[in-house]
Amino acid sequence: MDDRYGSDVLAAGWRERGFAKSADVPAEKDLVVEVAADGYCGAITRVEAGMVELEDWKGRRRSFPLGGGFLIEGRPVRLVPPAPKATGPRRTASGSFAVADDRARVALPSRILVEGRHDAELVEKVWGADLRVEGVVVEYLQGIDVLEDLLAEAPPSSTRRYGVLVDHLVPGSKETRMAEQILRGPHGPHLKIVGHPFVDVWQCVTPAALGIRAWPEIPRGTDWKTGVCRAFGWPAESQADIAYAWKRILSRVTTYRDLEPSLLGRVEELIDFVTEPSHAR
Repeated sequence: MDDRYGSDVLAAGWRERGFAKSADVPAEKDLVVEVAADGYCGAITRVEAGMVELEDWKGRRRSFPLGGGFLIEGRPVRLVPPAPKATGPRRTASGSFAVADDRARVALPSRILVEGRHDAELVEKVWGADLRVEGVVVEYLQGIDVLEDLLAEAPPSSTRRYGVLVDHLVPGSKETRMAEQILRGPHGPHLKIVGHPFVDVWQCVTPAALGIRAWPEIPRGTDWKTGVCRAFGWPAESQADIAYAWKRILSRVTTYRDLEPSLLGRVEELIDFVTEPSHAR
């Protein structure tokens, strides 16, 4: 007959039966964790003298002892000191292997045009090292509505391609209609226009990177950036306030893992397009 109580009531580990075991997780910088005791959630900013410092999405910092009492996506973990950095091949922020001689090459004739200053800054932060090695220049595009004038002034060709990144490129949007019209024009063969589905590039930063569960829903008719700042409790009265908010968001981006896949894939497409060997017909 089965012994429902086990064969040895004094066997080791009887107190832990039925409880989830905490996994050991290295306390790496920018890892987002939750404190089980009070729900405080933040990204790791430093580990020192047996303590781990967390910064929440409002910029507030608190320190806690390394060890148990933390959650990652609801699962219990024990934070342990991070392992020493490996001395193997270095990777760039985009995840590519860094080359030994990473000096910038002479710029190619081809260009990547990025709609919006914040968008261009984000591309530079994550892909800048790769683009300099390839000799690809990223230029700020004020808006897709001025793209046709730019193309007329400096037309693309088989040896001078343009890759364009725009916001809110979804079926039926104004941006999509304009992109389709331009691609049907004379410059289409040497032009690639891609975009992410979000209203603004801020949303391309993952909520996890900011230590939040999700980006706030902003009511229609409210300026999106202003609404986000107010939802976070940040100042939003001037352009300087918006610029400071973006700096806070951008500071939480350190690698491609902090960005949504819908942006990652599109930027990689553009890099491939403008660096592909020319095939003039």
